[in-house]
Amino acid sequence: MTGRFYEITPEIMELANKCSASSIIPSELYTKYNVNRGLRDLNGKGVLVGLTHISDVCSTKLVNGEYIPAEGELYYRGYNVKDLVKGIAPDSHFGFEECAYLLMFGELPTKEQLKNFCGLLSEYRTLPTSFVRDIIMKAPSKDMMNTLARSVLTLYSYDDRADDISLPNVLRQCLQLISLFPLLSVYGYQAYRHYHDGASLYIHTPQPELSTAETILHILRPDSKYTPLEAKLLDIALILHMEHGGGNNSTFTTHLVSSSGTDTYSVIAASLGSLKGPKHGGANIKVVQMFEDMKRTVKDWTDEDEVGKYLTALLHKEAFDHAGLIYGMGHAVYSLSDPRAVIFRGFVEKLSQEKGYEKEFALYSLVEHLAPEIIAKERKIYKGVSPNVDFFSGFVYHMLDLPLELYTPIFAIARIAGWSAHRLEELSQNGKIMRPAYRNIGERKEYVPIDKR
Repeated sequence: MTGRFYEITPEIMELANKCSASSIIPSELYTKYNVNRGLRDLNGKGVLVGLTHISDVCSTKLVNGEYIPAEGELYYRGYNVKDLVKGIAPDSHFGFEECAYLLMFGELPTKEQLKNFCGLLSEYRTLPTSFVRDIIMKAPSKDMMNTLARSVLTLYSYDDRADDISLPNVLRQCLQLISLFPLLSVYGYQAYRHYHDGASLYIHTPQPELSTAETILHILRPDSKYTPLEAKLLDIALILHMEHGGGNNSTFTTHLVSSSGTDTYSVIAASLGSLKGPKHGGANIKVVQMFEDMKRTVKDWTDEDEVGKYLTALLHKEAFDHAGLIYGMGHAVYSLSDPRAVIFRGFVEKLSQEKGYEKEFALYSLVEHLAPEIIAKERKIYKGVSPNVDFFSGFVYHMLDLPLELYTPIFAIARIAGWSAHRLEELSQNGKIMRPAYRNIGERKEYVPIDKR
């Protein structure tokens, strides 16, 4: 196709302006008709649309009959994530698989159950014959989330029971996708680097004894080498990203599309489309890019005044991308703290010491300290502001030498476990198709024949 095919022509611009003019809805009408924009009320609390056993995101506590802001807590099937990570960290085994079992089956596995579950995931970590050559290598996309979604949809064609939404079959499909997401993501990246950047092509075969975190590093790196701390920290990152309540955009998408009765591949592709959005899954990329700009702009990384001036300039839309945001600060639900960021912090510091990134970690710590105060001075805040998980995760991926293109796919590699649990929960209810209401505010009009318009 010629370049003109992709041009924004004057005709398209004119039609786009018509589209925009006909789509504007005055903001006061949302208040008039009591419509919660973004499915959140005026206090930022999510509109209740469903019930779940799977996880709970907590940011308040009950004191004298009133809910007040509290340190954030995250629970998987009733277990505090802090306790899950603490229970895994000293041990030699990895936790992502254990937590995936918990999310999907409602209980922590025994050693034997975990061994069998890991064996099942390992058995499923095999792509169909010629899939890499015929699908991943053909027309590689510069966006790995696009590649991942396309690969998921294509797997439908290889599944003889693709449309069977009985629970055993959907469970089989979900386990296979959990196993295959690392391969689809990393192989897609390797293909793009080879065909677009001229880099050497590495397609390492997964090893059956490796965990999900180890598999990612094994198939990504040319020499397949990694340290125990690198693999452990990536495993922790996967645990902290694998689930975050039913109300986040991509998990709600999982419930919404599952309720229509469609196939697993279509559901997960839709969820990937949601996660791809920069307002959802791409935030950690913005954090890394912001810090790179900060390191170039700020001469003395230890100077509180100089760093503070840069942060103020961010809020005034005078620095970085001029969006007026300090990326990695604040969360839709958490106020005083994001438990995922709190858990992550200690591990991040250890890796920064192993990798020689102590100065960068000190800068992150300084911003972590200064940003909430500066935001509070500059803006009216209704709840506390604290670092969220994206504040540290991008830094971790940077220290692990993971390419920027894989940051959001790694989020997906983790979150597919949560999506799977929610899809199974939705199908188990045999509930109604979700159909929220929209109020029409348009005027009624008389039809005008075309020759009189």
